[in-house]
Amino acid sequence: QVRLVESGGGSVQPGGSLKLSCAASGNIPRSNAMGWYRQAPGKQRAFVAGISDGRMSTYEDSVKGRFTISRDNALNTAYLQMNSLQPEDTGVYYCYVRPVAWDNKSWGQGTQVTVSS
Repeated sequence: QVRLVESGGGSVQPGGSLKLSCAASGNIPRSNAMGWYRQAPGKQRAFVAGISDGRMSTYEDSVKGRFTISRDNALNTAYLQMNSLQPEDTGVYYCYVRPVAWDNKSWGQGTQVTVSS
């Protein structure tokens, strides 16, 4: 079983920044990808960013140029640096880890990000 612990959420004004962390422990897949989805109020959970253990990253179009995902393989921890935050970035951010070979995600508990003036 994999355990994911997220931190770094909070409330900021538009244009502000936050950095999320996600620490994985337990039975982590040997070759894996980590990343985040977010769920805005009244909407389905949607992909935000992901990174492989080879550090290849992908982003949802609306966050490109504003968010940066990174990871420390030695610590089994992924990070999401979020800059130029906008109200539409508000939601619960869920970290995941999954084997590279198939889409079997393990999820964190979620952390709230609120962007409001």
